[in-house]
Amino acid sequence: MSTADDPSRSETDVAPVVARKPIPVFTQGSTLRHVLAMTASGSVGLVAIFVVDFLSLLYVSRLGDPVLTASVGFASQVLFFAMSVNIAMSIAISALVSRALGAGKRPRAQRFAGSGLVHVAAVSIVVSAIMFALRGQILDLVGARGEAHDVAARYLAITLPSNILMALGMSLQGLVRAVGDPRRAMYVTLVGAIVTAILDPLLIFVLGFGVYGAAIATAFSRLVFTLVGSWGAIHVHGIVGRPQRKWVVRDLWPMMGIAAPAILTNLATPVGNTYALRVFASFGDETIAAFAIIDRITPVAFGVLFALTGSIGPIIGQNFGAGLYDRIRRAMFDCFAVSGIYVLVVWFLLWLVGPHIASIFGAEGATRDLVLFFCAFGSAAWLALAGLFVANTAFNNLGFPILATVFNWGRATLGTIPFVTYGAHRWGPEGGYAGVIAGAALFGSAAVITCFYVTARLARQGAPKVSE
Repeated sequence: MSTADDPSRSETDVAPVVARKPIPVFTQGSTLRHVLAMTASGSVGLVAIFVVDFLSLLYVSRLGDPVLTASVGFASQVLFFAMSVNIAMSIAISALVSRALGAGKRPRAQRFAGSGLVHVAAVSIVVSAIMFALRGQILDLVGARGEAHDVAARYLAITLPSNILMALGMSLQGLVRAVGDPRRAMYVTLVGAIVTAILDPLLIFVLGFGVYGAAIATAFSRLVFTLVGSWGAIHVHGIVGRPQRKWVVRDLWPMMGIAAPAILTNLATPVGNTYALRVFASFGDETIAAFAIIDRITPVAFGVLFALTGSIGPIIGQNFGAGLYDRIRRAMFDCFAVSGIYVLVVWFLLWLVGPHIASIFGAEGATRDLVLFFCAFGSAAWLALAGLFVANTAFNNLGFPILATVFNWGRATLGTIPFVTYGAHRWGPEGGYAGVIAGAALFGSAAVITCFYVTARLARQGAPKVSE
């Protein structure tokens, strides 16, 4: 009942309620400050996870068998398929919730959160079951052979069942980010990383599980992700409403309207990587071992960029819901500038410490040569990849997920197959990686230009309609 309907209630009677109404934090203040704060907090947790993964592979390499190192590389590539779906679902739930919060519709945000988590659980169960049943065939596709194939298949048998925990943990973390609490979002990955860091050496060496100890530690850490994420999203912020059947069904369309293109978008990267891995596998286990090392170096070195792309989503979502297009443009420019400066700094540092990294892993021969090539030149690809990732995040949160799909698949196909094939044929593994850099530069630049065009077009059209 309003004050007009009840004369006994004055405007001052309802003022305290209005004052207590949560304000979308990203619609006010400096966009650069929001970007830096969200990125800094997100980086701590993400880089902690990546450092632990780095140490996990280092422990496996200390077992003295290059085949084991290669098997972890193959398994990681397969797990990236499941992770790509998880990321897409977390993008969708975060986008819907942040838009509703930006429009001042918190009950709708809570409804989307509750329904979305049901969708996340259902999709992750289906994906995990299919991948578990077909893990042998998938490993065949990525080029795994012999003992490396068998070890990777057993590794996946341990880790894939826990994928539902990873999916829920990532989505809960996305919800905490969506309400503007980067510190508690950081706790999700940070605590999980600490658990893994403790369990890895214990299971691999002390209890003698070897390479499978790393897989067991991964499964335990995913349980921690979910528990800590639930505490932040449900207990602290109360952003998750109780799922109701009618809303779960009704909200499936807006959820999958973002998630389906995002899944296609994210699957492009592992598909492109799978093709590249098949090309590189023809050069032998030494080359695959090098890529297993590079796969651990990359997230440690560039984890801040993953945090950056994760931070811009809620910022864009809240401002899009509020119709604040100038703030969206400023936030995107801030992200592009910060990512460019960061990549240049990291590139220089990798060039300096490349020989030390190769020595830490005991890399020799072709493995060492390719690791050094990556440290000296491979980082160039991230100048373009950072732009592509930020642009794709903007597309997903601004209602243009198909554009993210187009650009990611363009890079994974036209930007990968001809460039990697020709480069590897002409100059070997180093030439193939140079092809990766060239394809990234082409599609990353195009995505950034399109991103600003889309924002300008939306500004001319006016404020969006938040999904009912």
